[in-house]
Amino acid sequence: MELRPARPAERTTVRGVLNAAMLSVDDDALRRGTTLVAAADGRVVGALVLDDEHVAAVAVRPGRRDQGVGTALVEAAAARRDRLTVDFDPGVRPFYESLGFDVERSDGRCHGVR
Repeated sequence: MELRPARPAERTTVRGVLNAAMLSVDDDALRRGTTLVAAADGRVVGALVLDDEHVAAVAVRPGRRDQGVGTALVEAAAARRDRLTVDFDPGVRPFYESLGFDVERSDGRCHGVR
């Protein structure tokens, strides 16, 4: 698996991966931030949108979930920033805690800092 910044020609593919995971990221965040992709066999299998130090979204294609793709993307983002923040639904709290995020819950959502 290759981890790298997304190429401009992959914007539609990245949007498709995010949409398949039912994640909404505004176009401004995609343009101004850093989008990292995980690629396997020439195909984008996961994407992470990093807006400064904030993880705006992490998504992995359904057939590649639970194979370490999301973990690898978050670790790649952490290697680029001194600090990461993320907001997420409680259902994925164990994922972020396993990656070393300190998590607080507020108003039905979770906020993590690493």
